[in-house]
Amino acid sequence: MNFNHREQQRQNDRELRKAARDLERDKAALEREEKKLENEIKKMAKEGNNEGCKILAKQLVQMRKQKARIYSANSKISSVQIQNKTMGANIAIAGAMGTTAKTMDSMNKVMNPQQIAKDMEAFRQANAKMDMTDEMISDTLDDIMDESGDEEETEGIVNKVLDEIGIEISGKMAGAPSVARNKLGESTKDADKELMEQLAKLKS
Repeated sequence: MNFNHREQQRQNDRELRKAARDLERDKAALEREEKKLENEIKKMAKEGNNEGCKILAKQLVQMRKQKARIYSANSKISSVQIQNKTMGANIAIAGAMGTTAKTMDSMNKVMNPQQIAKDMEAFRQANAKMDMTDEMISDTLDDIMDESGDEEETEGIVNKVLDEIGIEISGKMAGAPSVARNKLGESTKDADKELMEQLAKLKS
């Protein structure tokens, strides 16, 4: 409910309360006059003035009808006051719903389900394509490495490292006397001694 609606509701409520107060004053005045007429009628009746009683009785009837109209008008005013407040509440609700609808509409524009579905599908396809491309590249690189003798190259590097570490041992082992040329005990003893010396050098 915007400012104009709220201000109009307040103005309506003020006018209705004023009208109700005015009617209450009129009703109170009628009730005072009603009492006076009743007393006059009683007085004339005691005096035997039937004609005067009839005239005052007609006025009393009219006065009571007017008082009944005031009661009815007051009831109507009360009803309108309730309607005014209810209408104000409904306008506030309608305004809130309108704001909510606008917000939801803007959210739907930002979060368009169809567009989101398209984006997700595009992401899925792009991701699958990327995975496929990455797999193809990996396979191609593996093929290239295999064709270039990757395993042989790796084995060569390992052997080179081992040779660098134990090259002297290898040399000693290559030049060690065979069992056929020396006694078994002497060959084994000399080989063990050389190995122990070489290991000692590697540890230091």
